[in-house]
Order: sequence, then C-alpha cells, then structure tokens
Amino acid sequence: MTSTDARHGGKVLVECLENQGVRRVYCVPGESYLSALDGLYDSDVDTIICRQEGGAAMMAEAHAKATGDVGVAFVTRGPGATNASSGVHVAFQDSTPMILFIGQVASDQRDREAFQEVDYRAMFGPLAKWVAEVDRTDRLPEYISHAFHVAQSGRPGPVVLALPEDVLSAQTDAQPLPRAVLPSGKAADSDVARVLTMLQEAERPLIIVGGGGWSEQAGVALGEFAANCGIPVGASFRCQDYLDNRHPCYIGDVGIGINPALAERVSSADVILALGTRLGEMTTSGYTLLSPPVPRQQLIHVHADSSEIGRVYRPTLAVTANAGQFAMQLAAAAPKNSGQDASRVAAARSDYEHWQKPVETPGELKMEQVIAHLNEVLDDNAILTNGAGNYSAWLHRYYRYRGWRTQLAPTSGSMGYGLPAAIAAKLEYPDRDVICMAGDGCFQMVSQEFGTAIQYGANIIVLISNNGMYGTIRMHQQKRYPKRPSGTQLINPDFAALAEAYGGFGATVCTQADFVSALEQAKASNKPCILDMKVDPAALSPRAILETLD
Repeated sequence: MTSTDARHGGKVLVECLENQGVRRVYCVPGESYLSALDGLYDSDVDTIICRQEGGAAMMAEAHAKATGDVGVAFVTRGPGATNASSGVHVAFQDSTPMILFIGQVASDQRDREAFQEVDYRAMFGPLAKWVAEVDRTDRLPEYISHAFHVAQSGRPGPVVLALPEDVLSAQTDAQPLPRAVLPSGKAADSDVARVLTMLQEAERPLIIVGGGGWSEQAGVALGEFAANCGIPVGASFRCQDYLDNRHPCYIGDVGIGINPALAERVSSADVILALGTRLGEMTTSGYTLLSPPVPRQQLIHVHADSSEIGRVYRPTLAVTANAGQFAMQLAAAAPKNSGQDASRVAAARSDYEHWQKPVETPGELKMEQVIAHLNEVLDDNAILTNGAGNYSAWLHRYYRYRGWRTQLAPTSGSMGYGLPAAIAAKLEYPDRDVICMAGDGCFQMVSQEFGTAIQYGANIIVLISNNGMYGTIRMHQQKRYPKRPSGTQLINPDFAALAEAYGGFGATVCTQADFVSALEQAKASNKPCILDMKVDPAALSPRAILETLD
C-alpha cells in the first residue's frame, strides 16, 4: 500500500458496493452521509433520488424482488431512518435481500442524544436480520461483505448498517473484498427421496409455494415436476408469479379471499408440500386451513431457515433447503410420468377456471372488466405492482401472471408499495409494460414518488381505483359496526390533473369504454401516467357489496 491508496470512507464504501455487483441505489440525501454521496458521484452506480425515505426503501426492496440482486438504499439519520423502516419491514416479511445504509452522528457524539440520534440496533432489531454500526473506517469492507452474505444467505432479508459521519469521512487504504460467496442451499439426496415417496404415496397431495430464494429456472422446474407427478400447485399470498398461471397444475392463490373450493382442497389434502412458504396468517386463512400446532394433514415443510420450521406447525418431514433449489432437485429426481391420478389435477384446475369467471359488481366502471382487459392486451412479461387495499382483490383473483417476477406486491400488506415498486421495475426493465394498481388511499401514501418517475423517465401507468374511502377498513367496519362509518372517508384531488402538473399524462375514467381508450393513450404517451378510475363505492370487493354486507 502507498499513501496514494488512501480514500475517504465514502469512496471505499462505494467501491465495496461495485465489487458486490450493485448497479443502482435509491436514496434521499442527508448531511449525515455526505461522504457516501461523494463516493457515488464519479462511480458507475446509478443513484436514484427519491422524495421520501419510505419510498426509497420500498424501491430498493422491489428492485431486489425484480432482479434477484440485493437492493440498496441510503437514508439520513433520525427521521430518515424512521421513514425508511416501512420498507425494511416489507423486506423482512417478504424475505427480500436488502441493505439499508443510515447516516449516523459522529462517534464522539454517541449516547448524548445528539441531533437526530437513534439507537439503530434497538430500533431495527426486530425488523432486520442483522443491524450493526461501523466503528472503524478500515473495517468498512468487512462490514459490507458480511452484510451481503447475511442478506442473501438462508432466508433472505434486510440488513441495516449505520455509518457515523466521522467514520465515513476519515481516510483509509482499506481495499474492497470480493463478491459474496453463498451456500448452494441444496438438500441431501435422501431428503429429496423421502419427499418423493410421501408425495407418490399420497391420495390428495398439494404443493403450496412461496417465500424467498426462487428464480425463473426454479419456477420452470416446479412446473415440470408438478406435471410429471400430477400434483396441483397453489401459490401462497402474493406469490402468484412463481408458476405460469396457464400451467395445467396451477390452481390459484392460497391467500386473502381464497376460492372456497381451493380452501376445501387445502383442508382435505392428506399431504402438503410447503415449498418455501412460512405458512403465515394470510396463506392459512388465519391459521385455520392447517390447524396449529399439529395439522391434520401430513406436512412436508421445506424452508431455508431451520428456525422457521416448527415455529407454528409441527411438520411430518422437515427439510432445511433453498426452496428454488429443492424444486430443481425434485424435478431432476422424479421418475418420468410418475403421476398416479390425472383427474385430481384436472378437477382442481377446473375449480380455478370457474373461479376466474368474472362476477359482476356495481357501477359503470367495473374492476373485473378492467382486469379482464389487462389480461387481453398486456404482454406475458408485463409487470404489475400493487400495495394493500380491497382493490387488489380483483387483481389477485382475475389476473393471470404468465412469467417470473411479473407480480411485485408486499406479502407484508403494506400500503403505498405499488408506486415505488413500479418505478424500480421500470428503471430496470424500460422496454416492458409496468402497471401499478393502487387505491386512492394507497396511492396517496407515496404519491410524491410520481415525481421520481418523471425525473428518471420511468414511464409507468398507475391505475387508481378511486372510491373515496379506505375500502378495506370500511368493509370490516360494515361487518362489525353496520352503518356507522368512522375515519374511512377520503376527499381526493384530481389525480389526472396531478399527473399533468408533474409533466405526465393523466385521464379520468368513468366507464369501461373510457378505460380502454385511456389505456391506449397512456401507452402511446411515452410519459409516466395516472388513470383516475372512478369506481362505485358500493363495490367493496369481488364478492362484497356495501349495501348488502352483513
């Protein structure tokens, strides 16, 4: 080493990111990490400036979902960190590899409640896989290497690293470390054989897929295995793009508003292969489809984190392995044409097809028709994003996802996710259609990020289901406290005018004919777009009408 090798910590940090393959980061700038911003200035890393830290963190999480890489966000201390915590929570519950870098007060000011000081270990401890504060500039490569290993190994998830100002600005000749080397995640051949035997001997087997660690290749292998063995496949909550929905073995999503026929099939299965899914509240209909702690079904639980297995349900067979890798191992090991009963798949698929038939809802503009039109006109590789709200029920029920990572949605149920996720997806895949579905309440959680889309030419199309209320809460309210609406009404802006004010394309949509025309104009505009869809407040969900709800 020579004195010419010395750089400030911010430059070393960015060199470490480049060595880990990072191509894009999302941030809201802050004086607490000026050295890192300086390091990004002349780097090859694309820096996306966001409007609020929650949006930046969600963009980083969605980037990781869409690409399989680690998502990276930078935020400032105190309020910046607390704002970003929403995206960290999404990454944790969605098993998404992500690193949040937070500027921190100088190390000689710690524990004085200095300006915007927060104890990040205490704050993020329950929300992240690992939380640390870098205490020496020359240890930056060590901490960052470990962060990339932790974020991607086992069950993927978020890591939070705090960066004291003086650590970032100090000089060091430390060199970045090579790219993280990850375990294969494969299971023992004996485990694969035992799983095959249990599935082959079952009369009513069922596979439920979800969780992290999947890939397009793994999804293809899953489809090959399911077809070969004649086993129906259900997708856990918001994991509907793991298997092409046109595949004859795909039978729907095991999530909110589940097809009653599918719910019965889960309940009556004799063997369930839970492949990557945690079998959480949403996927088990409040822990009723499988009864804890010992389900009536024989349960094969394959999960990358051994501590997750047995956490709620005692399995018949437990396998610690990466779910995607295990799917490929199953496909390679299964005897050809080993399906025992083709009728079980055909019957399950028939139930799914019947559930796909639109049920008419009130109003001149009907969400079931909107989704049907999207099915017809969007390419197989179009990406659809959404946050939380009853509007998403139409999307989950009626849209058919045809390719890997064409669905970006938070299994954590976070509102406001759809817009940041759409921006991240469009930046990564500018030639693909990216459609954000949002409710009027959901969109306004992050509406300022439409400016980020404008700034970077992320020509997304936002479809706002505008019914003037927080529909999900209004639905629950009507069930428990009929005709006593409280705290759920919204007075909204002109969303089309808002798009125009930012420099995008906006249109107000009141009928199905309006929607078809406006979508064509939006796609042709070559701008970020908002379609303000005026839907009937009575249409709370595909099955619930406000006036008749009891």
